Amino acid sequence: MAGFEYKKWSVQRSAKQPLLDFIVEGLKAAHCTILSASDPSHAPFLVTYETPLGERQGVLVYAFFANSKVTKNRPLDEHRFQIKYGGDPKALLPIEQDPTRLLTTIFVGIDPERRIMVGADPVLHDGTKMFISLEFKRSHAEQIARTGWHAWERESSRPEIDAVEVLVGVQQQNVLEYIRFERMALGLDAGHRQLLAEHLLGNPMLTAATTAPHALTSELMMPANAVLDLIQSASRLKMAVRGWVAEHHLEQFLQGVPGVKDCRRLDGEGEPDIELRFKDSPPLLIECKNVLRVTNKDGLPRVDFQRTRASKADPCSRYYRPTDFHVLAACLHAVTEKWEYRFVSTMNLPEHQKCPGRIHSNLRVDTGWRENPADVFTAFA
Repeated sequence: MAGFEYKKWSVQRSAKQPLLDFIVEGLKAAHCTILSASDPSHAPFLVTYETPLGERQGVLVYAFFANSKVTKNRPLDEHRFQIKYGGDPKALLPIEQDPTRLLTTIFVGIDPERRIMVGADPVLHDGTKMFISLEFKRSHAEQIARTGWHAWERESSRPEIDAVEVLVGVQQQNVLEYIRFERMALGLDAGHRQLLAEHLLGNPMLTAATTAPHALTSELMMPANAVLDLIQSASRLKMAVRGWVAEHHLEQFLQGVPGVKDCRRLDGEGEPDIELRFKDSPPLLIECKNVLRVTNKDGLPRVDFQRTRASKADPCSRYYRPTDFHVLAACLHAVTEKWEYRFVSTMNLPEHQKCPGRIHSNLRVDTGWRENPADVFTAFA
């Protein structure tokens, strides 16, 4: 861990001490032994600890105070935490990740009074603006206090622009479980981030993993965190247990569709996921996207269809063109927990309202999408 360098900010020790104490006391509540904790006069905090299984781990904590103070022109039931280090309102916050994965990065708002913590995706917020606030509702805080954890989609005032974001909250006693969650969730899309939270947080099997070894770790003769480190350090293996799982199942499914031939997965950066031919068609390019965990009010799955980053010179570059590939495949796993898909031609997708020639970023998987991909491929044959 000594070789990892990250940007630090000077902060007021007495003001930030409660945030560091929250993390340390939460780890102690999970029977961890604290090995070291950084000086609270500098942020982010670095805490190293040993789990009850003897695993030595570390967490890099970007932490801010969360509160429900009534603010003029804001909803009365709103809770929030402000992202602020230093005094420059134009500064950007790099949320850094240890390349060796010995440290787990978390990006959280902490309410010491209610003894809850709400975390946002650190990858999504890397380079976020200082002095902005992340808001959540009183009902979310109450759910965390009632059940020990809660995961939900953050409401956005600009849904046509902002990427869908999933927030995850835990009680103080579940800090270790939350760190384990973030370790596994690194780089996941919003739908599977929420699905992972729902399956792992508060799950007795995960809690048991802090006190008893899993059969797989015994078989591999490696501690649990070493297995996770192996996955994190091998980029192809990491992709295989994340996005490539959906692509793998899609490839297997498409290879069994009558009329499909020369079906193969593409590995290039920025390329579509699959190329194939259908009957006498030219090569067709297929992009696979995971749906969000929560459906819309009509029960339809949703796709957050945009790139993570956009060029500063062209904000519309965040959104796809219909000519970038031929067919979009929506993986429904985050909703149905089955490897099933729906297909649509990109030419039939709605145009973005503010970026002509680009596809709308909020898609509904409605009756215009087909369960049988051949129904879509036929138009190209």
